[in-house]
Amino acid sequence: MTNLPKTYQRFRETHRKVWRAYDRLGAAAAESGPLDEKTRELIKLGMAAALRGESAVKSHTHRALAAGASSDEITHAILLGVTTIGFPAMMTALSWAQEAMQADADSEG
Repeated sequence: MTNLPKTYQRFRETHRKVWRAYDRLGAAAAESGPLDEKTRELIKLGMAAALRGESAVKSHTHRALAAGASSDEITHAILLGVTTIGFPAMMTALSWAQEAMQADADSEG
């Protein structure tokens, strides 16, 4: 995936052994249940929004798009957090997701 944050890319290159272990853990978690990739990414997007993680919101937006999620589904996944994480946090996460979706659209065009 080309839209991974540069910090993540540098970490992957600098700390290969740790990154491989982290990657295997993520794969094991993904494979441990019945959820499909798109659903997993939308859930992770909601978690990233709740944590107020800009890099994570953008990364999981890109991953959700790659897994077949529509921009409406991504927006809805974040909008659902309004009563849990609050309006300002939801709006901030939504702005990050919109930036990521625009970056994807620009890279395709």
